[in-house]
Parts: sequence; structure tokens; C-alpha cells
Amino acid sequence: MRIGHCRRMAFLAPNAVHTQFGKSTHGLAQKRFGGKNCVLMRQNPYGIFFRNLADFAKGSTVKMSMQVAEKHAVLGNPMEADFASQGLATALVGLGCFWGAERKFWEMKGVYSTAVGYSGGSNAQPSYKEVCSGMTGHAEVVRIIYDPQIVSFSEILDTFWESHDPTTLNRQGNDVGSQYRSVVYYSTPEEKAAIEDSRDRFSEVLQANGYGPVVTEVSEMPTFYFAEDYHQQ
Repeated sequence: MRIGHCRRMAFLAPNAVHTQFGKSTHGLAQKRFGGKNCVLMRQNPYGIFFRNLADFAKGSTVKMSMQVAEKHAVLGNPMEADFASQGLATALVGLGCFWGAERKFWEMKGVYSTAVGYSGGSNAQPSYKEVCSGMTGHAEVVRIIYDPQIVSFSEILDTFWESHDPTTLNRQGNDVGSQYRSVVYYSTPEEKAAIEDSRDRFSEVLQANGYGPVVTEVSEMPTFYFAEDYHQQ
């Protein structure tokens, strides 16, 4: 069962940022995601199939703070596995309330699995309540497992930038707090360079359309803690 308190968020992003930044330079594209007044409830068809996935997390940046369903409720693929051995890559982003944000990525062709959780804080295995207190320093994040032969990291970044307002500090719409901050993580120097390049290009388009400077945090990929199962998908 999915229950929670994040609010509806709307962001008007210039069409110029769509996909390759600049194919269209006129007009505004409205991006909406989030719950209806923060009250969402969805039955997880895989909710009865729980298992301890800690073995998969050994030696990785994934920690099983919560029990989660074995398979993705929408895509049907594993929520955790040795993805790298299958030629799959990982991206980790925060763009406000993670519910609607997660959907943006699982709908992309080439995305194998997604999960929501917490990263970038000071304590291990945080709960939703602890993160919402704003005292742990964690951000609500979406972990994206994708096939780089089908969808590129740059395309993941495009969706990230287009799906939220990166010019508001510690806030997305009516959701306020450091847990809702805009953040994107990298695991290689090449990913860091790609993030910074896309950020700079996106920032130019936004400022040309009257927005302020981009305040997105760009950091090395930290430990990812799964959120409680009722938050997933």
C-alpha cells in the first residue's frame, strides 16, 4: 500500500531543454508530477513477496534499510541484483518528492528498474519519518537501473532537468525541506563532466526564460538506502 504526504508539484520548463537542449527554443512545456494533495494509495501486487536482499548489497553502495518487494511493481524486473554483471548502469537523482519522480524514469525506454530511497545524509538506514524531520540530511532520491545500449546517461539527465525546478533551494512546489533538494550523483569522472555540461546548458535556457540560477547539488554517489516498500512504485 502506498501512502504518504508529498504534494502536487508543477514546473514550467522551457521547451528548449527537451531531449537535446535546443531543438525548440520557443514556448513553455508544463511538467507535472506528484500526488493529489499528498494522499496516494496504490496496492503493490508484489507486496506479499518480501525477501532479505542484504547479500546483494555487500560491498556496494546499496543498503537494505527496509524490506522491499522482490520485483518492480510496474516493470516486473528485480528490485535488486548484480546489475553491473548484466551490463546495466545506475543513476541516482533527487528532484523533490520521489513518488511522481520515479514514474518519470520507469516510463523511459531502456530503464530496467527503479526504486526510491534516501541518500546523502549523516546516519545509516534512515526511516521516512526521520528523513522528513530534516535532521538526517538525506534527500529523497530515485535510483535508476538502465541499459546504456538503449538509453544514455545524457537522456537520463534530460529527464531529470525537465521534470523539476532546479532553481529552488530545498524546495519543490509546496514541498519544503532539505529532503526535497535538487541533487544528482555521479560515480565516474565522465558522469560528473556530463552532469556539469548539461547543468550549464540547461541553466542558460532557464535564465533566458526568467528563472534564477540552478542550485542543484552535484556530488559523488553515496550510499543508497531503500525507502519503505509502501513508497515504491
